[in-house]
Amino acid sequence: MTKNQRAKKKRQRYNLPVAGSSPGTVFIDESSLEPRIVLHTISGPDYLTEKLKDITRVKDIISKPGATYWIEIQGFKSEAMFVTLEKELNINKLILEDITRTYQRPKFEEYDDYVFAISRMLFFDEEKNLENEQISFIVTEQAIITFQDKYEDCLEPIRQRLKAGKGNIRNSGSSYIMYAIMDIIVDKYFEVLGYWGDELDLIEDRLLDKPDKSIMFDTQSIKRSLISVRRVAWPERDKLNDILRTDSKIISDQTKVYIKDAYDHCIQVIDIVESLKEISASNIDMYLSIISNRMNEIMKVLTIISSIFIPLTFIAGIYGMNFSREDPATGKIIPDNMPELYEQHGYVYTMLVMLIIAILQVIYFWRKGWFK
Repeated sequence: MTKNQRAKKKRQRYNLPVAGSSPGTVFIDESSLEPRIVLHTISGPDYLTEKLKDITRVKDIISKPGATYWIEIQGFKSEAMFVTLEKELNINKLILEDITRTYQRPKFEEYDDYVFAISRMLFFDEEKNLENEQISFIVTEQAIITFQDKYEDCLEPIRQRLKAGKGNIRNSGSSYIMYAIMDIIVDKYFEVLGYWGDELDLIEDRLLDKPDKSIMFDTQSIKRSLISVRRVAWPERDKLNDILRTDSKIISDQTKVYIKDAYDHCIQVIDIVESLKEISASNIDMYLSIISNRMNEIMKVLTIISSIFIPLTFIAGIYGMNFSREDPATGKIIPDNMPELYEQHGYVYTMLVMLIIAILQVIYFWRKGWFK
């Protein structure tokens, strides 16, 4: 894992509420970005975009009949904005808290005049680090408001579809726009998983070619990321199922047909995650097995070498004791002391005996298959 990835992991720590704090408290982080508010007005063949300074006119805007409105809010550094949402649209404080506390799991909630949903966007930044950002939805019969705490997202294809005016996105109401955003979020899961699937294939090739320690670290990093996707995909599936089962009039029957397709995609994502987790686990097991086999091969070579030299060392040790047969002071023959010490050509004979023993051992080990 690179230093940038370790730093990224530290930056993803969430600011949790203080124990005992009042429920419904809007949280504005010190690092929050200034709000960018864009109004998309969809009215049949007409499509307009407008940048807003604030949302003080939001109630008047979305109450105009004959059009569908999408209000994009990116950046939360304005407590007044959330106060306006609470007063003008009668948004529950608990929802505002969930919007600003950007560690929520995907979910769907129904209220009298609107529905509330949360999804989590997964996409790669320029350095191929995984971004896990929250996007929140407030949907009424004529409007949808989306909330993101960052400026980066994966929603540009939705904006392009609205601009092009193709398909049902302009004439199917606010709930369909919500579906379109959720669908592209789920499709991005496939893109993320496809990238990691390719990486695992490359890691497997490296395993068969020249395994090293980096393989285990890279595989573990991918496995950890897959766990993050799994933590997102399962509640996303449950949320889509809740939308399918809702009786709210805000979610049209036409939208539910498409939501079912996104639900099926989410199940496929979960299946792929489980498959990739198994592949990553098998890669780690394979690496450990290869290292173990390599160690066994090394130990076998060392054992063969040791086995060959043990009898040779034994012979050299015996004749290295150098007990003289003749007393150098008196010239008296000492019985039982190395009669071979002064044998003519004794060194040559000893070396030949050691060579023959080594050759016989090599032949024996070869027949046993130790050299295969």
